[in-house]
Amino acid sequence: MRKLFGTDGVRGVANIFPMTTEIAMQIGRGIAFLVKDMKPDHRIVIGKDTRLSGYMIENALAAGICSMGVDVLLVGPLPTPGIAFITTSMRADAGVVISASHNPFQDNGIKIFCRDGYKLPDQQELKIEDLIFSNEIDDLRPIAEEVGKAFRIDDARGRYTVFLKNTFPRHFALDGVHIVLDCAHGATYGVAPHVFEELGAKVTALGVEPNGRNINHECGALYPQLMAEKVKELGADIGIALDGDGDRLIVVDEKGRVIDGDHIMAICASELMARGQLKKNTLVTTVMSNLGLEIAMQNMGGKMIRTQVGDRYVVEEMRSSGYNFGGEQSGHLIFLDHNTTGDGILAALQLLAIMIQRNKPISELAKVMESFPQTLKNVRTKSKIDHTRIKGFSKKVTALEQQLGKTGRILVRPSGTEPVIRVMIEGQDEALIDTMADELCEMIHHADQ
Repeated sequence: MRKLFGTDGVRGVANIFPMTTEIAMQIGRGIAFLVKDMKPDHRIVIGKDTRLSGYMIENALAAGICSMGVDVLLVGPLPTPGIAFITTSMRADAGVVISASHNPFQDNGIKIFCRDGYKLPDQQELKIEDLIFSNEIDDLRPIAEEVGKAFRIDDARGRYTVFLKNTFPRHFALDGVHIVLDCAHGATYGVAPHVFEELGAKVTALGVEPNGRNINHECGALYPQLMAEKVKELGADIGIALDGDGDRLIVVDEKGRVIDGDHIMAICASELMARGQLKKNTLVTTVMSNLGLEIAMQNMGGKMIRTQVGDRYVVEEMRSSGYNFGGEQSGHLIFLDHNTTGDGILAALQLLAIMIQRNKPISELAKVMESFPQTLKNVRTKSKIDHTRIKGFSKKVTALEQQLGKTGRILVRPSGTEPVIRVMIEGQDEALIDTMADELCEMIHHADQ
């Protein structure tokens, strides 16, 4: 049983277990223990988003790492994919991100990257937990000159900015393109506006005044409405919304309509296939992606593979099977030819390049896929329960699936971070699937009484 790590690192309310300074210091010690070998001069990168609690967790992590004789490279606020890039660029032994991604400011989290820029595997996370709770490393305390040091890296943003610009085709420019950009008052605020402006775009920036408490607050990828209104008001060409740690992208077209991760994947997969650059003509996504995306891929002559929810599982499938593009409906988009994890700014640049290449607005490009109606409902339970053990539940799901036939599907899954059961249904009749979802939610609610 996991005690700390969930589907994407450790996450919770800051200053409450497991997101306490005590646990953060122990995690730092655990990471440092894992990377130490016979090689001298070990280094671990630490970056964060703009949350108020980032300061205390950063110091606790750094203290834990240094106490094990490993040096720390502090880069300050930088997007999660930027930490992955800096880790590999500086040949560090690991990278740590202090962020709760799209969650509100009172939450925080810790995500860990290996030296190759990929997220730490489950087995390594469990090893860190074991090191912490077994007290195995309590007495391992280097002294004197063996204690680690902390250094601040001042040019991390510049390095990452140059990297991002180099992923955009050199023969293209964003001259004449008006972008409304929402950085969610998060980690991208000091990078994203410069990237697009230096490539020639006119940028109207929103969400670039972080104060430690406003990250993700009614802005960014989870709340694109304000950006959509601004696009329509200014007659902009596109709206680009990022989340608090910069690994998600949601877009609105020139008419202010939201283009989610599924549609962006359809557009990019279509272009990659046309260039012969989509490996095995396969897109990797999760069980949450719309059935319309799967049909669109089939119509293009390609195929789609689904994984469990979580961008790390998409990446694992891509790496193990030799694919190079995948993502999630929520906006995590992974271009393995460029970076090792989801990168909102990078994904936006690839999308803009397609818009310029095809000389079409985003609204036209998005027609490559037609979404099926989809409803998603959450049932909060008193404790985590196994919905498959609810009497008659599996039989009911089977009956509803038969009613939907090949033009619909049902997915019921527990949340990985909270006592919530998520019910997702797709089909051609919006009213019907909504009624079906209510029936399943009621069965779960009744079983929880």
